[in-house]
Amino acid sequence: MNILFTFFVPSGGVETLNRQRFYALSQKGINCHFLYLQKGIGLRNKIDTQIFITNSDQEIKSIIENGNYTAIVVSSDYHLLPKLRQIGYKGPLIYEVQGLGSTKEYADHFLRNYADQIQYCDAVLYPQTPHLIEAFKKNLPTKKQFCFHNCINTDFFKYINFTKSNRKIIGWVGRIEENKNWKDFLTIGAELVKNDPSLMLWMFEDNTLGSKSERVAFEQTVEHLGLRQNLTIFANQPHDKMALYFSIIGDSGGFLCSTSKVEGFGYAVLEAMVCRCPVLSTDSDGVRSFIKHNITGNFFEFGNISQAVQEAKELMSNIELREKIRERAIEHIGLHFSPSKYTENFLGMINALKNANEQS
Repeated sequence: MNILFTFFVPSGGVETLNRQRFYALSQKGINCHFLYLQKGIGLRNKIDTQIFITNSDQEIKSIIENGNYTAIVVSSDYHLLPKLRQIGYKGPLIYEVQGLGSTKEYADHFLRNYADQIQYCDAVLYPQTPHLIEAFKKNLPTKKQFCFHNCINTDFFKYINFTKSNRKIIGWVGRIEENKNWKDFLTIGAELVKNDPSLMLWMFEDNTLGSKSERVAFEQTVEHLGLRQNLTIFANQPHDKMALYFSIIGDSGGFLCSTSKVEGFGYAVLEAMVCRCPVLSTDSDGVRSFIKHNITGNFFEFGNISQAVQEAKELMSNIELREKIRERAIEHIGLHFSPSKYTENFLGMINALKNANEQS
């Protein structure tokens, strides 16, 4: 069985998901190929399969004709759906959404406005994220829908025992853009540095994406808050290094701080948790699948800096709670986000669509 997955650029959560499902589905002999419209930093994360980079209709047509694909999964790019039908692809076509915009309301707006193009697919796929479930049920009620968790291979991406840092570290992962809300992270960090001047802030970013104006605002905020001595920026790190970084942060007595406005899934949070790195996060919806407050992680109300600082201090000082959170997080992810469970759900979706096609 050959499956083609498409996305705009190999970066962020979708690129991570594509590698994770490649490992998962390969165990069942499924060949996963990937089509990106342009190059991106995620291409450095090598996987042994076909990866196409093109925005040419003619080249895409050739890829489809030669690929013998049982199904095609189109992530986000609704323009590609009618195009694939026009070039003659007749197999199951799945429209996938892992996140939509920087507000929960935007998902509803997006689906309402582009429903006519999304109708070209046979089914839609999205993670178990409440605002996405609600938006799809409301705007595409007659379209076949599949909703299941993404996965992570914890045999490969896991805690690494390393030399312990003698300074606490607070991590952040994202792009310097509005939705990832870097400004609140810096503000929270500045408040915590007042209490502990030795605190380190580690920010991991893809600096190939984002606007110049946002970058200028970021640099100005760092200077204004006086964080230059505490801040280290890690740009475009290979994915396999992130397990080590998360492990170091967790063992330092620090945590990962996720300040996003909205997440469809939130892979960075999941990855930190499997590396024994506690997480303090906004309730950005998608991360509810992983975080149960004071059980597998901690929440703070979006924009409530004082609450975030209070939760951060508790997470760093209450050692008993902290260790329970680290242990329960790993157990929770192993139970609900395994590659085998993803493969079972994915194959169930493909078989249901194949049967529907044959009957029609």
